[in-house]
Amino acid sequence: MATQERATLGERQVREDPRRALVPIDAARFGYDQARHLLWRAGFGGTPAQISAIAALGPERAVDFLLESPDAREQPPAADLFDRDIMRPYTAEERRMAVQARSARDEDTLAQLRAMRQQAQVRDRRQMREIQRWWLTRMIETPRPLEEKMVLFWHGHFATSYRTIEDSYHMYLQNQRFRTHALGNYGTLLREIIRDPAMLAYLDNNDSRKGRPNENLARELMELFSMGVGTYSESDIKEGARALTGYTFVDDEFVFNRENHDTGPKRLFGKSGAFTGDDFVEGILAQRATSTFMTRKLYAFFVGDLPEDAREVSPAARVVLEGVRTTFTRNRFAIKPVLRQLFLCQHFYSDEVRGQRIKSPVDLVVGGIRELRTPVRDTSALLDALSLMGQNIFYPPSVAGWAGGRSWINTSTMFVRQNTLAFLLTGQRPDRRDALADRQPYDARPLLDELEAVFGPGTDELVVERVLRTTLGRVPTYAASALLDVLHARGGKRDHAAMRDMLLLVTAMPEYQLC
Repeated sequence: MATQERATLGERQVREDPRRALVPIDAARFGYDQARHLLWRAGFGGTPAQISAIAALGPERAVDFLLESPDAREQPPAADLFDRDIMRPYTAEERRMAVQARSARDEDTLAQLRAMRQQAQVRDRRQMREIQRWWLTRMIETPRPLEEKMVLFWHGHFATSYRTIEDSYHMYLQNQRFRTHALGNYGTLLREIIRDPAMLAYLDNNDSRKGRPNENLARELMELFSMGVGTYSESDIKEGARALTGYTFVDDEFVFNRENHDTGPKRLFGKSGAFTGDDFVEGILAQRATSTFMTRKLYAFFVGDLPEDAREVSPAARVVLEGVRTTFTRNRFAIKPVLRQLFLCQHFYSDEVRGQRIKSPVDLVVGGIRELRTPVRDTSALLDALSLMGQNIFYPPSVAGWAGGRSWINTSTMFVRQNTLAFLLTGQRPDRRDALADRQPYDARPLLDELEAVFGPGTDELVVERVLRTTLGRVPTYAASALLDVLHARGGKRDHAAMRDMLLLVTAMPEYQLC
């Protein structure tokens, strides 16, 4: 029985008995199409050769390879990769100058200090752009795509914007923190985030002190980062804020300021004690709402959007959500066991899931480059495109992060999405041809060679089918007909020009927006 026929049989069994949704997919049902799906959801897509290699591993070894990547270790980013001192605090001498100038109403000295700060802000904004370029390049080049996909997940989950904190090095440190704990333990990361200078500044906890607690971090810690709306009380917010007093930072380091910490008794989640921020986190982790909320977030990011009304969740999705929630709790909030279960279950490879998720702008750009083997061309232009498409990395729109899903698509963003892929394939911008296009030509022949190496030689119809299976994950009749017309218009030649023209057509199709 062919792989596709076995996969169809498996889906039918799940529909008849949703309890089978969490059962691992059988190796006989794991082929090229399933491997392609796994590479897109657990990373940023893959070439025909990469897809074929993952398919050959079988489901368990493929998932373990992506989770562990033992032969693809990357060095962690160096702490001194960027300048940590651009937005440094005033020195003792500078503070003395400021105090004396204010006392003496010395406007010239105050103006000098303000100018010095403004020049630092200009340099820091330039460095923030460099950090954006660095991370985009890392996502494109990484041999550990799942790790970077998880960094992107945490960046949207613990959303922090440079626009508010105006310290590029703190954003860089936070990005490193997400990478360190990307596939580690959620509980550990939650404890780390209440010590993160960027987050402490973003939610004003550095100004929170005994007698005047700021409630921002306490509220978002429960509402957006762990438990969800309606699962805690206003009293929990107020008491949690008291527990977080004194959690601040000096320069680039977390500091627990005991003098500003409220040591008095507090009542959180029905228990009383002289709680600290760590105790607050432990109380959050003890709530069933936390494991429910977080597994829904992971499901929504890697598997599919969920309706707000729990009654509208499909029976299969309900089985999977409860199963991974149990796994999350039993493994004390370790991420890898949850992702392993998600990536192996039959539900993950069902028609309900495959090809139903709208690619984020980052998925579209990074995945397009990795899948189609295009030149990167100009990271600044790509960052501008990401911003126009609604995902300006390091600048999430709010503490809630990006809404995702259908919010990625509108008439304006579709125009940019299609033009960005055309730019990668041709070097052509909507307004002009890129000056470096001729020095960074796109050669589609390696992709053609890979398709033939994976599938063997074939007719025009088979070539078109393989191109569509690789790029769209399906073979729509209209798309196959359109690509055949391209081949015929090229006189049947299967060369670079024909392949490029087919890819230009494919990347403009609605299905290419999905993965």
